[in-house]
Amino acid sequence: MGFLASAWPWRALAYLLSGVVFGAIAMVTLLIMAATGLVSLIVGVGAVLLLAVALSGIVVTRIERHRLRLVDPDPAPDPHRAPERPGLRGWLDTRLREPATWRELSFTAVSMTALWWMDLLVLAFALGLPPLLMTSPMDDPRAWPWLVIGLCLLPAAPYTITAWAGARAALTRLILAPRDGELGRELTEVRASRARLVDAFDAERRRIERDLHDGAQQRLVSINVMLGLAGLDAEPGSPVARQLALAQGEVTLAVNELRELSRGVHPKALTDHGLDAAVGNLTTRSALPVTVDIRLPYRLPAAVESTGYFVVAEALANATKHSRATQAEVHARLEADVLTLTVRDDGVGGADPAAGTGLVGLADRVAAADGRLRISSPAGGPTLLRVELPCR
Repeated sequence: MGFLASAWPWRALAYLLSGVVFGAIAMVTLLIMAATGLVSLIVGVGAVLLLAVALSGIVVTRIERHRLRLVDPDPAPDPHRAPERPGLRGWLDTRLREPATWRELSFTAVSMTALWWMDLLVLAFALGLPPLLMTSPMDDPRAWPWLVIGLCLLPAAPYTITAWAGARAALTRLILAPRDGELGRELTEVRASRARLVDAFDAERRRIERDLHDGAQQRLVSINVMLGLAGLDAEPGSPVARQLALAQGEVTLAVNELRELSRGVHPKALTDHGLDAAVGNLTTRSALPVTVDIRLPYRLPAAVESTGYFVVAEALANATKHSRATQAEVHARLEADVLTLTVRDDGVGGADPAAGTGLVGLADRVAAADGRLRISSPAGGPTLLRVELPCR
């Protein structure tokens, strides 16, 4: 009873009635335009009319979006983008190349041939049939059961009208403004935002690497040289000479550690020479014998090279620390603008992202680059890590 007292039955009735009126007018108008266009096609005017019929879905669906607000408070956004060039020609070029234009024309055809007819049928059944049954006993006194049936159908009319109006609105939104399309746009924006964060993070890593290499590392090298010169002036074998030699050894160790740290942040070879050179330098410092087979026809985008390098670095670090492997292989090829990178080791296997081996972070980094990571690591080995990174 609360529903019957609300505005929804009246809004649904207005939605269906306006659908019948607008559908009938639009059908007659489009049929006249199409027939006139076909007849006058010889003189050239018909082409304009047929083009107008082809673009009629834009006008029809715009009105449908406004009518949709009667039963659906969520606005239906306009899917059309702004014309690429000013003027009528630019507008036509943009609209004729948009998938939304032809989707709207298809909806218009369905609406003209079926939907508004079904609106009329539902209204006739809900509002016309009960009075017709209720008045039948006036012609035939023995038809009183029809009176009862009509009285029973009359209270159901608001529910029938509203149910069909809801189904009609859902179908309209599904075709003209699907919510999953909005979700897809939001998901695309989230992916783009995540990619921007990764790019900013990589840029910051490169800046830190430059600061370490050109700043702190150079200062330590200068101090090391100064300690060496001071050691030459000290008495050989004296306590001062021993302290200077000890300090020089510590500074040399600090320089080496800082150099390794800067390589771990972002290797300079990756920026200057690309993925092949950076992975080669990485494997020469690895405690595990590694066979490298990387053949790339050209330099890849910086984000792809950075992700690929850290995939190899993390995979080799895991193989060294956890798998008890005796050798590893790194293989990379560019196939149809997709970098396919595999890292294989002959360890004991059993690599599990939930075990805290860094694979979760690695998978997140690959996903941020819109790539795919797959791991095969059965118990007893071997472990095969395969990454596919699009090079767009």
